[in-house]
Amino acid sequence: MTIFDIKRYSINDGPGIRTTLFFKGCPLHCVWCHNPESWSAKIQKTYKKSKCIGCRTCVEACPQGAIQLTADGIQPVAGVRCLQCGRCAENCPTTALEMCGREWTEEELLAEIEKERDIMLDSGGGVTLCGGEPLYTTSPTAQAEVLSLLRACGQRGFHRAVDTTLHVPDTAFLRQVADECELFLVDIKHMDSARHQQLTGVGNELILENLKRLSSWNTSIWIRIPLIEGINTDDQNMEQTARFVASLPHDKSDKGILQVNLLPYHDVGKDKHRRLWSTYNPQHLPMFPPSEETLQRCATHFETHGIKTIIGG
Repeated sequence: MTIFDIKRYSINDGPGIRTTLFFKGCPLHCVWCHNPESWSAKIQKTYKKSKCIGCRTCVEACPQGAIQLTADGIQPVAGVRCLQCGRCAENCPTTALEMCGREWTEEELLAEIEKERDIMLDSGGGVTLCGGEPLYTTSPTAQAEVLSLLRACGQRGFHRAVDTTLHVPDTAFLRQVADECELFLVDIKHMDSARHQQLTGVGNELILENLKRLSSWNTSIWIRIPLIEGINTDDQNMEQTARFVASLPHDKSDKGILQVNLLPYHDVGKDKHRRLWSTYNPQHLPMFPPSEETLQRCATHFETHGIKTIIGG
């Protein structure tokens, strides 16, 4: 399993205090994404210019000659393919260059999770599989690894949550995951599929169909909506989203749609794109944090339909 981060003491990825595992690979490339390092399923090189001392050690270590020192710091050499071998990062004396992601075995991940056992169980927390997209695979081997990890966490008494885009084409796999976790965290980005395609690179039909399936399987779901002024906070989209959520089971004590979290936009992804030599919001779409008035207006759409709504989280 390729993991690019393990976040301990998390309080925003499900109930209680949690350990969140961030998987590499995602079928969505949201223009506002704050984890663009998760898009590729492969291990990647990242560069933090503020740490660079211009010593050229990395340039000399690269067997492909794929990087160069310029007036703007280390840059890729056009037309030369980086093998992502990691030698540049291994030799960088200041960690300005680092490799994002590494392969973990189930046993290694369980050992990391066990480090925080007491605080997670005492707080009613657990383990969250996140990303990227932890279900981004059609490989039987990779699917078996995810299911085995979830099963092992359950056997050890940990509450299990899966934070997913639900852009998962294998319905049978999704059903197996549902049987091995206690909670799903699911984003709804936009209700208009053409707009969704523009914003994320994929339409929303599969996501919404999977959300219907998931709710029909008597699972527990938190809906999370990134609120971005200029993108999805207009009344038409908010009301359409609220009506769709309200059409799913949401009046049971512990199953169905348990709550909606409205997540105000932030642009932390800008710096991460710079580290990857990629471009944040290349379409130059207008994106702004929502005002308090907008947050309350959006919350009202869901509350009017009897849906528990939380700003943040």
